[in-house]
Amino acid sequence: MKIEHSVTIHADLDRVWDIFTDLTCWKDWSSVLRNSSSTHDRLTEGRSFTLSIRPFSIPMQIMPVVEEVVPGKRIVWAGSKCGIQARHEFIFSAESGDVILTSREYFTLGFLRRILFHVPKRKLHQLSVQMLRELKTAAEAERKE
Repeated sequence: MKIEHSVTIHADLDRVWDIFTDLTCWKDWSSVLRNSSSTHDRLTEGRSFTLSIRPFSIPMQIMPVVEEVVPGKRIVWAGSKCGIQARHEFIFSAESGDVILTSREYFTLGFLRRILFHVPKRKLHQLSVQMLRELKTAAEAERKE
């Protein structure tokens, strides 16, 4: 399963990158990526971090590993939970003073999991859209200050 969404953020790429990679401020702008913590303040390649999301009525704590960080361009993290493997890519591109941020999530379910467990794609897409909108709001507010 693949979920993809993009948003145009009217802010400087450095500002958007700084807000997104700073785990210490996620609590200030994101209602989707909750309770984040790490031994590092920033998303760091090769390091894990924790966060919780609420795709169902009960929150799920996830501990992905940051696989790739290309400053100002791309971040990839991946992890698994309950037999579901997920990989999340964020692609940043600057265009005319704005940032286009694309989120791509890939989910892999084993054969038995596909039969026993239905992942609500629509709900996961809604969470992705909400997270991108919240980042947009935070970055654009910073621009006005």
